[in-house]
Amino acid sequence: MKLNTSRTLRVGFAFLSICAFWQLYDNVVPLILKETFQMPDGPMGIIMALDNILALFLLPFFGALSDKASTRFGRRTPYIIGGTLAAVVLMNLLPIADQTRNFTLFIAALAFLLVAMGTYRSPAVALMPDVTPKPLRSKGNAVINLMGALGGVYTLAMTGFLVNKRTDGSNDYLLLFLAVAGLMVASVVVLLLTVRENKLAQETAAINEAYDAEVASSLPEAERIAEAEAKTKASAGLKSLSPEVRRSLLLILTSVFFWFMGYNAVTTAFTKYVSVQWGYDIKAAAACLMVATVAAVLSYVPVGLLSTRFGRKRMIQAGVILLTLSFTAFAMFQTFSPALYVVFAMVGIAWATINVNSYPMVVEISKAGDVGQFTGYYYTFSMAAQIVTPILSGYLMQYVGYSTLAPYAALMVAISFVTISLTKHGDAKPQAPASNLEAFDVGDD
Repeated sequence: MKLNTSRTLRVGFAFLSICAFWQLYDNVVPLILKETFQMPDGPMGIIMALDNILALFLLPFFGALSDKASTRFGRRTPYIIGGTLAAVVLMNLLPIADQTRNFTLFIAALAFLLVAMGTYRSPAVALMPDVTPKPLRSKGNAVINLMGALGGVYTLAMTGFLVNKRTDGSNDYLLLFLAVAGLMVASVVVLLLTVRENKLAQETAAINEAYDAEVASSLPEAERIAEAEAKTKASAGLKSLSPEVRRSLLLILTSVFFWFMGYNAVTTAFTKYVSVQWGYDIKAAAACLMVATVAAVLSYVPVGLLSTRFGRKRMIQAGVILLTLSFTAFAMFQTFSPALYVVFAMVGIAWATINVNSYPMVVEISKAGDVGQFTGYYYTFSMAAQIVTPILSGYLMQYVGYSTLAPYAALMVAISFVTISLTKHGDAKPQAPASNLEAFDVGDD
């Protein structure tokens, strides 16, 4: 069985457009709130956390809703089309509100925009497994993650080209928003014209049914019984684990919380930090973030190979140390310097090293239970961190100073080194990926 890479790339355009938008959101919205509306950093952190708060409710709701949908375009495609079109209209109200300094319009448009984005992220992510046979979903997820990275790089590149100064010295973001909106529209057009969801889903369901029957028939009786018992235990969640394994799982999830606390604090506030602390524009910040993104993508294959030799836990420890040192080095810069490109390349490599191995450690523990349930634990902790950290770091910057950002991030990540080092389960030396593509199969963070 071979992955239809061309089809998966076309399906991945939905995720590409989502990642392009969120890169724009994280880069530009804090700057508009700070520079145009002079919002204090604490309340701004609350606004920047709203998307993650809404996601806790909207993503499972619309994911389940799309499961039950039945249209001539498929279950997921109508949500992707409707959500994208609504988002494209609403997002272009933001630069208009910025230009006219209309705070009410900005907040209203932003609120509806975040809801629109929440309506179709789960359907967009679910489309890939719907049209990809079970044995090939790892490779399929790798392609989707690559497409998402390309979306982020596109936005960062366009930021360098399209953000210009107005006559009053403020940034004009209109062309950048139009460029990202154009990519989102083009992506959904490609999806609509080239992916026949109903037909592909039916074909995939037939393949999966045959695959499940083949796997079941090949299992010894004892394994079939063990698998049935495991599914029964899965409903107990953490209670299905022994105390020692449960402790390791909680330590891993705590580690996830703390390294997201550090990393997300920097990615959310970096463009604002570069502007306020160093007096440089968004183009300098975008260049650093693009270096980090490209370095992470280039690191997935070598990190995957190194993990097969040294194990997941050791690689995560190495990544945590590198990320802590990178944020510590970032704290030492008193102004913008090209040397920051090296620092952010290290940030990208470190984050890839952590990201490639952390979610699989959770899945490793859940082998005797329900993978989906334990995946939910993983995303609950990572999402909780992304809700808390913009608010906490925002109030620190407001009342103590911007110089707290990098030390705060370094401290949060350093704490995760302690918790991950105490874990005794979930580690493994994974098999080398069957192809370089599989090294990109990481969690959707």
